[in-house]
Amino acid sequence: KMGRNEKTLEESANSEKGCEHGFSNASHVFGVNEVQVSMGSNANDKKSYVISGHWDPSDSAFVVLNRETPRDRRIFMTVAIDLVIRGIQEPVRFVIETKVRVYPHHERFWYFSKKPLVHLFSLKLKQVAHSPQGDQQYVVTSVDNLGEVERWRPSTMSLSLNLSSLTSSTLSSLSTGRSPSIASIETPGCDEDTDDDEPLLSGSGEVSKDCPQGELDMWRQVLPKLQAAPQQLPKGVSRLVKRGIPEALRGEVWQLLAGCSDDLDMMETYRVLITKDCASEQVILRDINRTFPAHDYFKEAGGVGQDALYKISKAYAVYDEEVGYCQGLSFLAAALLLHMPEEQTFCVLVKIMFEYGLRDLFKDGFEILHMRFYQLAKLMEEQLPELWLHFQDQGVEIHMFASQWFLTLYTAKFPLFMVFHYLDLFLLTGIDSVFQVALALLQMSKKELISSDFEGILKYFRVSLPKKYRNEDVARQLYKVATSIKVKKLKKYEKEYLALKEQEALQEDPVVRLERENRRLLDDNMRLERENDDLAHELVTSKINMRHSMDKLEDKCDNLNKEVVSLNAILNDAEEEKKRLLLEANQVKELLKREVDKGDMETQRNNAIITDYKKICSQLSERLDKEQAANTQTINMYKAKVSSCETCSGILSPVTGPPVELGIEESPLVTKLNQQVRELELELAQTKLALVESECKNQDLTHQLSTAMTELQATKNTWFQKTLTSISSLKERTASTGGSVIGNNPYGSAAVGHSSLQRQHSRDSNSEKM
Repeated sequence: KMGRNEKTLEESANSEKGCEHGFSNASHVFGVNEVQVSMGSNANDKKSYVISGHWDPSDSAFVVLNRETPRDRRIFMTVAIDLVIRGIQEPVRFVIETKVRVYPHHERFWYFSKKPLVHLFSLKLKQVAHSPQGDQQYVVTSVDNLGEVERWRPSTMSLSLNLSSLTSSTLSSLSTGRSPSIASIETPGCDEDTDDDEPLLSGSGEVSKDCPQGELDMWRQVLPKLQAAPQQLPKGVSRLVKRGIPEALRGEVWQLLAGCSDDLDMMETYRVLITKDCASEQVILRDINRTFPAHDYFKEAGGVGQDALYKISKAYAVYDEEVGYCQGLSFLAAALLLHMPEEQTFCVLVKIMFEYGLRDLFKDGFEILHMRFYQLAKLMEEQLPELWLHFQDQGVEIHMFASQWFLTLYTAKFPLFMVFHYLDLFLLTGIDSVFQVALALLQMSKKELISSDFEGILKYFRVSLPKKYRNEDVARQLYKVATSIKVKKLKKYEKEYLALKEQEALQEDPVVRLERENRRLLDDNMRLERENDDLAHELVTSKINMRHSMDKLEDKCDNLNKEVVSLNAILNDAEEEKKRLLLEANQVKELLKREVDKGDMETQRNNAIITDYKKICSQLSERLDKEQAANTQTINMYKAKVSSCETCSGILSPVTGPPVELGIEESPLVTKLNQQVRELELELAQTKLALVESECKNQDLTHQLSTAMTELQATKNTWFQKTLTSISSLKERTASTGGSVIGNNPYGSAAVGHSSLQRQHSRDSNSEKM
């Protein structure tokens, strides 16, 4: 009999006193449909018994054991064993209670550790009457459970639960002795059930980047050839890869060996895949927390390493919808990620899964994986017969230790140096290397395995074997042995396995076979329906997005058309404005040309007048000089006459100075001539002044013309009016200034003196110099 009870963590915390693990609440008691009893863990053990109980997984009472245990709940299982003990009249019931955790269905191949649960019981007996045979008889007054005993013999008793036992294929194998249900399931990083000897954490070990110079020289010779033709391995590459790729070159050489060194399309696909949703996100998040926990790059929760590992695992689950996310895939991805960026890691991972056939192990109910187990068993039987017989005697099956090797490619438990070296070999030779390394591991551990019992063998594979290869020299020796092992009979064993399967199918009940086929087809149909729904959803979503994009583009096109029409209208207006401005510019040019010509004509006329005035002035100057000479001569004659007359001389002698200075009046003719000379000089000065002003105005007009030509392109209608107004005002101002200057005749003006004439003469001379 076995009983189970569920409680939440809160209920357990509130019931620490008064009951044990909540068994005072409602519990369920159910029975097993098959019980097997055997003597001990080996033939020499006569003091212990192994009792195995199997139940029907379709029973409604076992629903709690058919689904994954939530994080906030605990499941307890009670095993009650009734023992018939000599000397005791009634069977004695011993009850052991243990905590149980149920893992998902896809984790059924993880066999990590098993912790024996050992309890010590105390019986209080009371002696009764003797039996007819004369033996003493006892009755049990009490049975006390003294609690769990630490460091007890591991072969005494163990309780294990394997979710794979719930499948029909596993139930059918229970009758042949030990089955997968004997091995407990524990995931990496689970600290609840661990042995005293802790297994080696994944991601342990240091890998040195040092490499002998001779090794680097050989790689320097072959690497360019490998880069040029990665499909055909150059001579010597295979030998170098088997010896181990230098750590600094692994990332590049792995991509070349896988044939994806420049797969840009797959890299772009990866960037798209990481943006999509994935149904396995929760499983991925749980697994990456226990992937390579010993490595600093993946140790931090939510760090760069775990984030990259999450994106790669999610992208592959979306990319390969048939297989989806496979537990153990994160270990392989982590090993690759330590040597290359995310995109390249995804490309190499896809190559390994598809072209190297790793994904086939996860398909069709792990059918190919079982075939690999059969091949490895036949190779062990052929090459390690003594060890094979020992495993048969102890009931150790291949899947108990080799499942993880095939599914993770030795990346889950072994040191990093051995992991990286194995990936070198795997990318070179493919799936055959798994068999070679497996046989090498068994061969090098043959002595320890033969001397161990069932529990010791499983513990050796789980704890001791990975720790053995922390030494790099031992790991190198392992790969030397592995590369020397021949596995040419794999094809033969594959045909044998398929033949056995066909024979089993023929001997199998047609109803069972058809039911199995029907279940498989139903699963395929459900998968295809899911894929169809996903594709339909993507199609509808893409159509909606396309419709939105088209609407946006149509709106944008309409706006652009409106802008084009508006710009065309603006362009036409600009063309018309340009034509109008060109016409106005031509008109202004003609007007300015006429004004300039007119100014030139006025300048020529003024120059002619000035020339005439100069001639007149020169004639008048000559005439004035002659008259002054004549007047001087007359005066001198009068002076001589006066000086010759003593009477006149005496009369005039008191008066000092010459006759002119004595106040002798000049003749009217001289005065008139002097006055005319002054008038002519004044008129000449005024004419010269008008000429200078005309030249200045001519220069102003020329400057205005150049300015108008410059500003013509940037002006509009008002410019033309302003120009005409400015020219008209300038013309009027010029006319008024010329008239006032030339028209003013200051005859008899007392304000004009000799000094002003001198200044005018000097200004005239300066203008002539200019």
